[in-house]
Amino acid sequence: VQLQASGGGLVQAGGSLRLSCAASGRTFSTYRMGWFRQAPGKERESVAAINWSGGGAYYSYYADSVKGRFTISRDNAKNTVYLQMNSLKPEDTAVYYCAASSPTRVGPTLAVSLYDYWGRGTLVTVSS
Repeated sequence: VQLQASGGGLVQAGGSLRLSCAASGRTFSTYRMGWFRQAPGKERESVAAINWSGGGAYYSYYADSVKGRFTISRDNAKNTVYLQMNSLKPEDTAVYYCAASSPTRVGPTLAVSLYDYWGRGTLVTVSS
């Protein structure tokens, strides 16, 4: 699976951005997809993930810091996962990465270690 993230940029606090992640691979629909971020001098942390539970249902998970502000979604026909970010804060400034996890992997959906495939990041800068 190859991943390409895009959509980062500079935005003022309170603004919005939508990140996109295009994935290759014919089994994209079954992969767990996640967004993670890494701020300068900090460890990579989870932001959101979307899991395939079988039977066509997907479930979304969010870090507490972004709940109510960010929304993860996917379009399997386009092999793309999105992260809609609203009410952005300066502390959201980071490089954002999308990642994919095989459905055979078992573990907490937001765990960084669960993800096998990573794209290059896209920088999001939120000014105060």
